Amino acid sequence: MLTVLRDRTYRHLYLAQVIALTGTGLATVAIALLAYDIAGADAGRVLGAALTIKMVAYVAVAPLAAALFSRLPRRRVLVGADTVRLVAALCLPFVSEIWQIYVLIAVMQAASATFTPAFQAIIPSVLPDEEDYTRALSLSRVAYDLEAVLSPLLAALLLLVVSSSTLFFGTAAGFLGSALLVVSLVLPRADVTAEDGAQSPLSKRVLHGVRMFMRSTPLRGVMALNLAVAAAGAYVLVQTVVIVRGSFGLGEDAVAVALAANGLGSLLTALIVPRLVRGSGERRVMLTSAVALVVAMAAVPAALNVNALPAAMVAVCALWFVVGVGWAGVETPVGRVIAANTRPADHPAAFAAQFSLSHACWLLTYPLAGVLGIAIGLSRTAWVLGALAAAATVVAAALWRPAGDRVRDETNRSVAH
Repeated sequence: MLTVLRDRTYRHLYLAQVIALTGTGLATVAIALLAYDIAGADAGRVLGAALTIKMVAYVAVAPLAAALFSRLPRRRVLVGADTVRLVAALCLPFVSEIWQIYVLIAVMQAASATFTPAFQAIIPSVLPDEEDYTRALSLSRVAYDLEAVLSPLLAALLLLVVSSSTLFFGTAAGFLGSALLVVSLVLPRADVTAEDGAQSPLSKRVLHGVRMFMRSTPLRGVMALNLAVAAAGAYVLVQTVVIVRGSFGLGEDAVAVALAANGLGSLLTALIVPRLVRGSGERRVMLTSAVALVVAMAAVPAALNVNALPAAMVAVCALWFVVGVGWAGVETPVGRVIAANTRPADHPAAFAAQFSLSHACWLLTYPLAGVLGIAIGLSRTAWVLGALAAAATVVAAALWRPAGDRVRDETNRSVAH
């Protein structure tokens, strides 16, 4: 899988992604501490609002940015987004009001919603070989999983010697490093179709990627599978602390262990996805992974009702591991499906649409997981979200017919730049 790093352009882009993710991970910890310093007992409310702002920015900005910047050089878009994120990070140590946190988070996440789809759209043209591109997708997933595990650890080590506000300077350094790596490259030029070009109305360009998803059989399946991932993932991310601390009465370290089990399942699966996809195809791998999510969610109530505490904790960690497996099994091949069913000129709009549509699912399931957990209890909430994941999986299987699994015009994989 590491052979793709021999390509200098991809190697620099991947390092830029890793460095930026590390900075983002530091910011996550620092923002939580900043919210507590300013809001005290209301820090949870502040963080909940910040998370909502993040999701709204992702949903709204990604397709708009893809439409507005489609004719700009790709390097300029990436560096510009990193610069905006850098400035926002440098401002965060000096805020003193909650509204200032909200504004800076909105700016930072809007820049991320510009950077990430643009970055994803470049990779197929940098690595036109299908096997290399699959390896790159797996490496990208590994980077996200490692960030989730290692960034909090790095933040904890830094906090032994620096103040929490200093972490934001680490975030800024990450974005600066990302920008410098991108500046060092000559990237393939984006091809712009008439439908996506500047002469088209802005509203049409904004919706261009969404229309591609609606027209394509495999991409309609991807839309449904996004909801399956969000349903199971939201339960894990929102309710783990409630289960471990509230129901089991364990400490913060046990919360970290449960979330690490989820990350480990995702990480290991990302490493073997290239082999799985090569043998079975994207459709089978993604739908099977979605079924794993449904099975894991269906088993959550049984795990919560285990009487012996150690056994209950082990059961939950095992189920979280399975959720991680299903999560990565669905998400890692998505880039292949998009690249296979859209033209290179449409990649920016298509990846922006995927970014926006997938986060719209999270925008729905995050509050749903939180509200239902209080209203009907943890077990019933798992059933509801599991049923939602099951329904999304059935819809995906119906929409994404096997004949549409590898619909590909060979010219779609050529780099016409």
